[in-house]
Amino acid sequence: MSSMKAIVVNDQAAGLAGMTLTERPELPAAINDVIVQVHASGFLPTEMEWPSTWTDRAGRDRAPSIPGHEMAGLVTALGYGTTGLTLGQRVFGITDWHRDGTLAESVAVEARNLAPLPGDVDVTVGASLPISGLTAWQGLFDHGRLQAGRSVLAHGAAGAVGTMVTQLAREFGAYVIGTGRAGDRQKVLDYGAHEFVDLENDAIEDVGGVDLVFDLIGGDVQKQSADIIRPGGVLVSVVGPVEARPADGRAVDFVVESVPAQLREIAQRVRDGRIRTNIGQVVPISEAVTAVNSTDRRRGKLVIAMTD
Repeated sequence: MSSMKAIVVNDQAAGLAGMTLTERPELPAAINDVIVQVHASGFLPTEMEWPSTWTDRAGRDRAPSIPGHEMAGLVTALGYGTTGLTLGQRVFGITDWHRDGTLAESVAVEARNLAPLPGDVDVTVGASLPISGLTAWQGLFDHGRLQAGRSVLAHGAAGAVGTMVTQLAREFGAYVIGTGRAGDRQKVLDYGAHEFVDLENDAIEDVGGVDLVFDLIGGDVQKQSADIIRPGGVLVSVVGPVEARPADGRAVDFVVESVPAQLREIAQRVRDGRIRTNIGQVVPISEAVTAVNSTDRRRGKLVIAMTD
């Protein structure tokens, strides 16, 4: 069996500091799987806190495991019964949370989790889109039921997800208020927010009423935000079970899913310039361990390229 370069994590207590670059055996394509030669992978440091990084669906320890769950690459093998994709096809998407991930030269993925990556979209851009783009899309439209003319308060609006929330909400006809630190102001406005709120110095209550809060922070920020949601509005959260609920509205927390039709919509918007991705840094896999442990990492998505 041939081997591949991969980044593995061994110890949950060690977190990012426990990452190592090593050789792992390549996996065969199981039923309904494809093997993708990974060209680039997006990475979220918060993965070290996810139970699925360390255990399988039955709760059994699966360390050492390979993190990373969004990627762009090339289909190199098809499992029995796999349909919808072809050998040599460019694809992107999200892999299963409980399986070894995309910080490797190849990965086994269920074909249903992948969409074609258009030839004019660079693989680093493709790798940065799935989690950020789908989180924003599903939070705004599937769970938030956003309608044109409504107002959106987007927390963490300078980050990879927040910039997607801002752009998609604005394109859909919403009035967008982005939040962040003082130094984020220009970036948040550049990505299309109508207003900016400095969470360190401004009061959330001064925003007035909004129809939808997209919460990427939780805690006190979530509680304060719930209080300004208009009747019939919604608080959408991706930071775990919602602790604060609007007095007259809905509260939803969700885990993003890979939906190929939505990936196609997002890719098309990148192609025609309606949205742009927010990549903070691109590094080769040989430098990835240093990059993820750096205290000077730039805001935006960290993308790991599988070649130098």
